[in-house]
Amino acid sequence: MFDILVYLFENYLHAAACPESEQLARKLSAAGFEEDEITEALDWLSGLRAVAVSPLARVPQPDSIRLYAAEEQAKLDASCRGFLAFLENAGALDPQTRELIIERTMALGGFNMNLHRFKLIVLMVLWQQEQPLDSLILDELLTDEAEELAPVLQ
Repeated sequence: MFDILVYLFENYLHAAACPESEQLARKLSAAGFEEDEITEALDWLSGLRAVAVSPLARVPQPDSIRLYAAEEQAKLDASCRGFLAFLENAGALDPQTRELIIERTMALGGFNMNLHRFKLIVLMVLWQQEQPLDSLILDELLTDEAEELAPVLQ
């Protein structure tokens, strides 16, 4: 699934340029992706769109401290949580976007999360929201992309 997310980011500059699910599924299939991977990626993207437009039950305050539940700590190791704190402290994320990233990470039930995959989730959430990114933050998200994504794509 992660290789499909990389493909989307590389081929569609803006999320709005990405075709609807049916047409996108055909394009991904023509690009050589497996049917089950396509379905999984499209379901995840659909969930991202749905969650992104629905308001949070409680909007976190900008100065609040995020405490992680046990299942979140199990899914997001210290490097992922630290990276998320770094992005928030750098002003690249607001608390709502942080929560969206955590929710989308938790939605990936069958995957072992590592920092490389987590960066891709962050990138896709920001891509979907079409938030402008500082070039240094974008560089951090894409650092050694080919080297880092090689284990993901295997």
